[in-house]
Amino acid sequence: MSLTARSRPHGRRPPAAVAKDRVPREASKAGRAGKVPWRIRLRRDRTLILMTLPVIALLLLFNYVPLLGNVVAFQEYDPYVAGNGITAIFHSPWVGVEQFSRMLDDPLFWSATKNTVVLFVLQLVFFFPVPIALALVINSVIRPRVRAVAQAIMYLPHFFSWVLVVTVFQQILGGAGIIAQTLEKHGWSGFDLMTDADLFKFLVVGQAVWKDAGWGIIVFLAALSAVSTDLYEAAAMDGAGRWRRMWHVTLPALRPVIALLLVLRVGDALSVGFEQFLLQRYAVGAGASEVLDTYVWNMGIQNGAFSYAAAVGLVKGVIGVCLVLGANKVAHLLGEQGVYKK
Repeated sequence: MSLTARSRPHGRRPPAAVAKDRVPREASKAGRAGKVPWRIRLRRDRTLILMTLPVIALLLLFNYVPLLGNVVAFQEYDPYVAGNGITAIFHSPWVGVEQFSRMLDDPLFWSATKNTVVLFVLQLVFFFPVPIALALVINSVIRPRVRAVAQAIMYLPHFFSWVLVVTVFQQILGGAGIIAQTLEKHGWSGFDLMTDADLFKFLVVGQAVWKDAGWGIIVFLAALSAVSTDLYEAAAMDGAGRWRRMWHVTLPALRPVIALLLVLRVGDALSVGFEQFLLQRYAVGAGASEVLDTYVWNMGIQNGAFSYAAAVGLVKGVIGVCLVLGANKVAHLLGEQGVYKK
């Protein structure tokens, strides 16, 4: 027996072990007493905090610092009044709410708002339920190989750019596409859906479904994987068929995820897309394809009305925040967590 072991009293732990367990013991006592002090939480979670610091820095740099530029919505901003665009903010004259008054009097703004709201409703009705339905279908497939292949095929278009997606639809549904050319060869009159302004809203919804439905499938399948098989077995023993098991077991398991994604989708109601509409703008005209995102780009980048475009973008962002808070409140009333807890 070593000298250190002989000199240590029986049952006494070394100081290093005592210090190592001090934070968990303090946190446990504080947890039983009530709220854990921030000093204990800081020592307990210091590793996780250090891991999140790069993400926080990126969010501050690219998401929050640019918000300071919204001040130009209350100015008549001129980027050439000073040596660079940042110092030009301090030399541009203040005009108050003049840009917002101009926005309310602009019929093009209201036309873009109308198109945005109509497209959001169509996407909510036709696009949002598609990933749920496909996830339920794939989850009901017994053979894992078939399930994996189907999931990969549906998820693949998510990696395509909008340029490629529009090109694929042009080659299929355009005037020189496969369907139109086949009909003309058999004596039928051809068609060109890519230039039909009346059907454009349904066309872009179909493009969004084909491109991004696979992403939603993965989210819902992940939620379904957490459902215990004992629930299905118990329901089957009680005489529940496939549809009743789906209604009473599967769908309740998806409710929290559906509520969360629905809240996020409602908050993003005024951002129905940019590149998708910009690429097809000249094919159907601005009256059918102009949404708020393309309207801000057109007024700010093309026409140089930076302050007016900033005012429209600021109003769009404020409305989006209000929609998120309202939709999350509705989720709480329905018993779901939503984006954050009460």
